[in-house]
Amino acid sequence: MNLDENLNRVLSRYDELQELVASHPKPGSPEHTAMMKEYADLTPVVQGIEALRETQHEMADLAGLIADPGSDAEMRSLAETEFHDLKEKLPALEHDLKVLLLPKDEADSRNAILEVRAGTGGDEAALFAADLLRMYQRYAELRGWRFEMIDASETEIGGYKEASAQISGAGVFAHLKFESGAHRVQRVPVTESGGRIHTSAATVAVLPEAEEVDVHVEEKDLRIDTYRSQGAGGQHVNTTDSAVRITHLPSGVVVQCQDEKSQHKNRAKAMKVLRARLYEVQRQQQVDERAANRKSQVGSGDRSERIRTYNFPQGRVTDHRINLTLYKLDRVLAGEALDELIDPLIAADQAEKLAELQ
Repeated sequence: MNLDENLNRVLSRYDELQELVASHPKPGSPEHTAMMKEYADLTPVVQGIEALRETQHEMADLAGLIADPGSDAEMRSLAETEFHDLKEKLPALEHDLKVLLLPKDEADSRNAILEVRAGTGGDEAALFAADLLRMYQRYAELRGWRFEMIDASETEIGGYKEASAQISGAGVFAHLKFESGAHRVQRVPVTESGGRIHTSAATVAVLPEAEEVDVHVEEKDLRIDTYRSQGAGGQHVNTTDSAVRITHLPSGVVVQCQDEKSQHKNRAKAMKVLRARLYEVQRQQQVDERAANRKSQVGSGDRSERIRTYNFPQGRVTDHRINLTLYKLDRVLAGEALDELIDPLIAADQAEKLAELQ
């Protein structure tokens, strides 16, 4: 099917949905809601088709005027200029439309579970893990997303051995999914007296939040342990067994939550993390099957791969997947310039998918 046939198919389906939504006998039913979502998803595509075809029609009219030997010379000159401008605009309209037509990752619109873990480097790695967690928290705040801590294992000097949080808002997973991987830092640690630059690492995992319908978890497959919440240095945060650890016996996945004072709330949060982990395993299997021939690391979510280096002496951040370096380390860690890394990663992923469709 060529592009034009594909566009006609989209327009036909859009018109069909418009009638079905308007005449549906049960507004608010799951079927009606699904139709409205599909209609909303197709709206920007239809707007892109209309913009493209309007430009093509204008170009055809201008071409007729230019080719007409009886037309006024001044009008013909104006038409040639306008035709040239529209011709330059056309590839961008076609590219944007093709991007809109790409198969959507169904998880893109979901909230996300963020997990950050200290890697090699001891205390310095834990401090860097804390820096990354703050970066994502600030980024979430700048985008108007909700950031809620789930669990954290702190060190005595303010680092995190590991920490997890739930991030809620519009398009969270779509923006953060390329953050999964190994992040490396090069700097002089606060614990270093000799002024030598050390290299350490932390890993980031961004998981789409799963619903109960996505992952069915049997109660008999769970082992649930409760214990007292603890702070840095083993200090007790409270005196009741409110912290919860859940082990999924078939898979061996273990999750825990101690951020809330209520055992019930901690269990609910831990179950969200468990479902997200199990859902990610399912998603990754599907991604691996579809992407068996893809060579790029963009979007692979392979956490063993070093994806980014934060070099403090030079004030630079380098993303190794797209060979992009920014000399804006402070602004990236403040969340302010993180989009300058995320947007090119999204664009690179789209370009690769478009190339596969050629």
